[in-house]
Amino acid sequence: MNAKLAAAAPEICAAPREVTAEWLTRVLQHAGHDCEVATFTAANVGTGQVGQNVRFVLEYGRGSGPATIVGKFASDDPASRQTGIALSNYLREVRFYQELAPTLDIQVPKVLFTDIEPESHDFVLMMEDLAPAEQGDQLRGCGAREAALALEQLARLHGPRWDDPALLEIEWLGGNDPTGPETTRALWDQTYQGFLERYSDRLTADELEAARALNAGFSSYVGRRDGPRTVTHGDYRLDNMMFGGPYPLAVVDWQSPGIGLGTPDAAYFMGTGLDAPERRACERELVGRYHAILESYGVGDYDLQACWRDYRRASFGGLVMAVIASMIVGQTERGDEMFMTMYRRSAAMALDLDALSLLD
Repeated sequence: MNAKLAAAAPEICAAPREVTAEWLTRVLQHAGHDCEVATFTAANVGTGQVGQNVRFVLEYGRGSGPATIVGKFASDDPASRQTGIALSNYLREVRFYQELAPTLDIQVPKVLFTDIEPESHDFVLMMEDLAPAEQGDQLRGCGAREAALALEQLARLHGPRWDDPALLEIEWLGGNDPTGPETTRALWDQTYQGFLERYSDRLTADELEAARALNAGFSSYVGRRDGPRTVTHGDYRLDNMMFGGPYPLAVVDWQSPGIGLGTPDAAYFMGTGLDAPERRACERELVGRYHAILESYGVGDYDLQACWRDYRRASFGGLVMAVIASMIVGQTERGDEMFMTMYRRSAAMALDLDALSLLD
């Protein structure tokens, strides 16, 4: 790749069916590849709920470039697409790659081109293909080795911009938005009863009681605004991770970045990605490693005891996500199984760590 060859940015191509060889050529030339795409094939990859990922296999008429690249587009399901627009998921992902990713150390895919039309939220994200990396499997879960990689990368997300006041000036991150807790509370209130009606026959009495107990203290759960803040992923889980291939682990799906405490990302990952026995065996050690990497970035105002307390308090995160997300995206068999798995693991974690005792 030669930066001197970089061409002007192409227009936004908002749906896979609109992609042409000529447009792919402009994307690659914009990224610095001296080539022309002659033909291509396309196939869906991944398991996204709010977006769709497509792998393009390329053949060149002139020059050379990557054999395959991946594009991300808005969901073609109307309900899921509207959710992505309403929650600014598409806008946040584009802006993350454009503005924040270069200032962080977490491993993400290399982006060839991304842009969004703010009014319509038509967007496109073209990036390197991480094959032969394997996507994490939310249903199967993972063990301590994969979890260690995930928490190491998470610290490399949180550490570089730890308590950086400049983050509050980034409007799309919402750091100065006082309505954040009220929005989460409203989403919970809109979905909680419907979730119980749809899924209660799939959950045990203890698992249901975890949601009811959280519901009683929900304002306390979402109301905390103190503590050091940093860039957060917002949906840090196995389905959004690629293991192996070009990197030991690359993190994808940046539709929900924000500003807040970092430990909820860690608790959300551990509580949704590991079955209870595996989590219990390694979480103390892995949270300690996460904290040690933060300290390597100069974080000195957040001791391990505070980190562990905040981790425990945030252990309801996967349960909350399962309740809300399952009711605002298009319902699928795989989605139902995923949300139930996330809910059960997170409920077990919150009960194990006595998270309710930390809510005022």
